[in-house]
Amino acid sequence: MDDTRTDAGDLAEYGYQQELRRSLSAWAVFAIGFATISPVVGIYAVVQLGFAFAGPSWIWAVVVAFLGQLLVAVVYAELSSQFPITGGVYQWVRRLAGPRLGWLVGWIYLASAVASLTTVAYLGATWLAMLGGDDTPSTGVHLLLGVVFVVVALGINLLGVNPVKHFLNAGIIAEGVASIAVSLILLVFVRHHGFSLLFETLGAQDISGGSVTAGLLTCLAVAGWAFLGFDATTQVAEETEQPRRSVPRALLRAYLFVAFTVLLTGLAVTLALRKPADAVSGAITDPVFHAVTDGLGGWSEKPFIVVVLIAFFACAISIQTYIGRAVYAFARDRQLPFSRTLATVGPRQIPYVSLIVTAVLAALGLLLGLNGNAAATLIAFGSGGFYFVFLAVAVVALVARLSGRWNPAAGQLRLGRAGLVVNVVAVLWLLFEAVNIAWPRAELAPVGGSWVQIWAVILVFSALFAVGLLYVFTAKPHTKLTPTPTSEEVKAS
Repeated sequence: MDDTRTDAGDLAEYGYQQELRRSLSAWAVFAIGFATISPVVGIYAVVQLGFAFAGPSWIWAVVVAFLGQLLVAVVYAELSSQFPITGGVYQWVRRLAGPRLGWLVGWIYLASAVASLTTVAYLGATWLAMLGGDDTPSTGVHLLLGVVFVVVALGINLLGVNPVKHFLNAGIIAEGVASIAVSLILLVFVRHHGFSLLFETLGAQDISGGSVTAGLLTCLAVAGWAFLGFDATTQVAEETEQPRRSVPRALLRAYLFVAFTVLLTGLAVTLALRKPADAVSGAITDPVFHAVTDGLGGWSEKPFIVVVLIAFFACAISIQTYIGRAVYAFARDRQLPFSRTLATVGPRQIPYVSLIVTAVLAALGLLLGLNGNAAATLIAFGSGGFYFVFLAVAVVALVARLSGRWNPAAGQLRLGRAGLVVNVVAVLWLLFEAVNIAWPRAELAPVGGSWVQIWAVILVFSALFAVGLLYVFTAKPHTKLTPTPTSEEVKAS
């Protein structure tokens, strides 16, 4: 690979012009990845259900999920080092396996991403209400506060990429430093148990009505949520300086730092609880909040809520950032209805129409909160949809690698033969975890929920896939793609 090539020259080779503002450093891309994965949001997605199904041993499910997703992150880093273009998974699959499959994978990715923004806004609204002293907001207030999350995320994104960068930098300091500092304090000064507790279930399998193995598998399905979002870094490749080098490094660093923080926090919370059996039985409904406020004192309640809110706002902002770029990449290739409008780039060199449309869709998704079961279905699909995309990308990368359609050595991140081993194991992990997440479990559905909630991942995915297939075969978006220019044409331009 010629390291002297320009970033604009890279884009020209793929048939694109530089429209977005290229001003993000490797640190800024790291911030986007960190905020999207978010250790605070991740730990809250796992810890309560983890205790319910596996007791203190829930932490090992998180370790397994971390190791499995690390392999996936490495595959993504390899791909991003060779394809420095906005669009991420859509672009990779399209170029390695064909435009039809690329469109379908991109479609599921977009749906999952919008669902994740709705989910973060819906969950974050609870903390916004708590800051105001309302621990049990009405449905209407909850939805209104969720809309506040979406509007704030959109507003900051519309200011341009630099304000996003500065806000997320502040978010990293608040979230990362606070999480690590509090966790270390809990471990050193407030720990009530030895590390042997991590190998106990405290009867969780009896409470959940299953075996120890079944409880750990259920916990592992939930743990998958804690390690989503590292691919957000790939969506800002065209706004990143030296993206072939910066994006893969930022992706891996963000993933490892968040994983370290999640594991440290999980360990600290588990060992700091005076009565972990209460977290298993459900007497303690929020183990993290309880461990922090009980260990540090009542004064820490409001500061802790503020830190959690910063994490949720930063996560919403970064999700909005990368969704807007993903839609822009689709629309630029004329792959969506109203593509010309969606691909519009404003004076601040951001895809503002795509940002607005995705924010509206996420806000409309909050209406599902009028029905608790529907909201749970949306949350369940978010994780399952992303894991389908992970699996599709890993399989496409492996097939392309073995068939010679993709030469990883042409990228900046070169792993040699180790790359093949990582890719194979990543596919095996994702096959297992995708099935595990989609597996219908009554215990993960809301109390009194219908069979629709139990089969949520499979039903929603099947519906989206059917709609996507129908669009591919009727609208034929692949026929609207502009041929990639030859090297001679690029030089001539």
